[in-house]
Amino acid sequence: MKMSAGILLFKRSEEQLFYFLVHPGGPFWKNKDLGAWSIPKGEASEGESLLERAKIEFLEETGKTVDGRFIELMPITQKAGKKVFAWALEKDLETSELKSNTIIINWPPKTGKTMEIPEVDRWEWFSSEEAMQKINPAQAGFIVQLEEILSSE
Repeated sequence: MKMSAGILLFKRSEEQLFYFLVHPGGPFWKNKDLGAWSIPKGEASEGESLLERAKIEFLEETGKTVDGRFIELMPITQKAGKKVFAWALEKDLETSELKSNTIIINWPPKTGKTMEIPEVDRWEWFSSEEAMQKINPAQAGFIVQLEEILSSE
C-alpha cells in the first residue's frame, strides 16, 4: 500500500482559522483549482519515520523547515487508495519567499517525452471555509479533525 506523510499548517486570526495549502505543478494540474490543493506531503518508504518524512516533504515543497508542537491526526485514505498520515502545526509562514523543488514527469502521457516541472507551483493561506473547497476531498478530513481537537482545548 502506498503511504504519504504531510503537514497541515494552520494559523489563527481573530477567532478564525487559516490553512496553508499547496497546488501541484505541471500541465495536468494547471487549470484545476477546487479539490486540487493539498497539504505539503510526499510518499514514505516502509519503516521510515512518517513525521520525519512529512518534515522533509514540507522542506522540498516550500524551501522552509518547520518545527514545533505537532498534533498527530488520524490517517485518511484518498480515492486512489493511498493512505495519508498528517500532523498539524500552528505556525505562520510568509508565502512570497517559498520555492519548490522540481521533478521530472512523462508528458504528454505515454509519449516517452519528459519535462521538468516544479512539484508545487502555488502556496496559499485559506480560511477554513475556502480550504474545505480547495483541498483534495479526502484530505478535508484533516481539517475537520483539527477543528474538533482545537474546539475541545
